[in-house]
Amino acid sequence: MSISQVSTEHIAIDPDYCCGKPRIAGTRMPVATIAQMYLEMGESLEAIVSEYNLSQAAVYAAMAYYYDHREEIDRHTAESEALVQQMRRNSPPSPLASRLRAIQGE
Repeated sequence: MSISQVSTEHIAIDPDYCCGKPRIAGTRMPVATIAQMYLEMGESLEAIVSEYNLSQAAVYAAMAYYYDHREEIDRHTAESEALVQQMRRNSPPSPLASRLRAIQGE
């Protein structure tokens, strides 16, 4: 009996979608977002399936993909968060933020 490779039909990686991040095929839902909702926010996988109208197989496949590529996905997430923080530090406050600070007496 020969061993055959099984495709990952539920996960897609395309540089034109989600900045090339792995996502649930046919959606813009990144694997990292599914993992964050499940692991950090405590959402059940069933709730994610229901709330985002995703198939159960796709959500479970996203978690399987995450566990298989955890280091790479976590590194990319940390890099993205650091970039956002840097942009916030280097950007002037918005007019709304300035008005709110003035109202609050800061």
